[in-house]
Amino acid sequence: MTIETAPRPASDRALRAVAGVVVLGGFLTILDTTVVTVAVDTLARGLDAPLATIQWVTTAYLLALTATIPLTGWAADRFGAARLFAAAVALFTAGSALAAAAWSAESLIAARVVQGLGGGAVLPAGITLIGQVAGPERMGRAMSAVGVPMLLGPALGPVFGGWLLDVASWRWIFLVNLPVGLLTLALGAQLLPAERPTRPAQQLDVRGLALLSPGMALLVYGLSKTAASDPGAAHAVVPTVTGLALVALFTAHALRRRPGSATAVGDGPTSGRPEPLLDLRLLRVPSVAASAVALLLLGGAFLGTLFLLPLYFQQVRGESPLDTGLLLLGQGLAAALAMHLAGRAAERFGAGRVVVAGLVPFALALAALTQVGETTSYLAVEGALLLFGVGMGTTMMTAMTAAYRTLARPQVARATALLTIVQRLGSSLGVALVAVSLQRGGAGAAGAAPAGAFADTFRWPLLLVLLALPAAALLTREARRT
Repeated sequence: MTIETAPRPASDRALRAVAGVVVLGGFLTILDTTVVTVAVDTLARGLDAPLATIQWVTTAYLLALTATIPLTGWAADRFGAARLFAAAVALFTAGSALAAAAWSAESLIAARVVQGLGGGAVLPAGITLIGQVAGPERMGRAMSAVGVPMLLGPALGPVFGGWLLDVASWRWIFLVNLPVGLLTLALGAQLLPAERPTRPAQQLDVRGLALLSPGMALLVYGLSKTAASDPGAAHAVVPTVTGLALVALFTAHALRRRPGSATAVGDGPTSGRPEPLLDLRLLRVPSVAASAVALLLLGGAFLGTLFLLPLYFQQVRGESPLDTGLLLLGQGLAAALAMHLAGRAAERFGAGRVVVAGLVPFALALAALTQVGETTSYLAVEGALLLFGVGMGTTMMTAMTAAYRTLARPQVARATALLTIVQRLGSSLGVALVAVSLQRGGAGAAGAAPAGAFADTFRWPLLLVLLALPAAALLTREARRT
């Protein structure tokens, strides 16, 4: 089923209202992820559970979230992006209520699974909705707004979480989601566009779902274990290899499409026969392929760097979690401001040119971080972080915008699911890469953490950014063609 979206909003004000609802829902889910990470020790004490068990509070959420994303493209086509967004926010809010009422570690983990199942669909549905409503001519500004929670959430989460744990109990890190979730649902009912089906419903690709969702979850889980332990350990290798095998089987399944299926630039099939859960043939569109490569590499650079920075501040500089969050706040604010400006610049100069320009401060920041040590001036470090924020804010969502400009509206949902999965996979790979490098450099050993290991490890995100340059250049060329 393809959903016919509402007509283009009569004004930019109407579009901003829709984007505001999407941003609110997206910020809710991403902030929650990072808020919980600073509460692990408090949760262990409050629920009288070992840390090994409490770690699943974060892991279960991540796995549920990852398993949901492949389904979002089909669900947005089947039910409509606005309905999917509302259902996802409602499920996330219900999960938050269950988490706040948890009486044991096991009940909290189960509630986090419910949160993840809802949270995994919120941003993909929201991005799809924005892409369908805005149209190519206003895509840059709209997508820049949607990207704000992706960049501010990781920066604000530790600060907000540390403050809540200082002034209230751990239950409030979940209770605060309830009024925000209900507000998002109320605003969405008023501001999100009405939708109606215009084509026969497509059957769910059950075989693809059975391959891709567990494959992605196992792959992300294996990579997270690689980042937290010996890369050669069985509990890291087995899920990683199994996940890769399932994803490979899904790829073979998705590419065995019957003649007459939707092409990468068409309107989509009208038959009720199941279409692959992810339309991999969208990668035949050069702008989509270039965007996917850029998001894979930049996602790894971004999350890999955000993984390293708190460890550097706490292990090398001896900062507390709250102070670490405050030190990271500047880059998040810089990223949000840069993203706002990048959206307008993309509409004027082309998304590809903006991505290329953003890679310059991104690379300069990471080059500076390869020189950090135990006595590096905080002014120098914060200057590098501001550049990092500007580079990240200028590139990530803008690369996605460049792909949407060449697609028909009915394909936005499938493209969003595809690009979101690629970005998440890149993020997991980036974290695993820098974690392994840090371990080999001796970080985490007894005694003082070696500052040199961090400086050396920052070279990997720098390399990923430099490798993204050819893909960004291709986006520039595709922009000239369109």
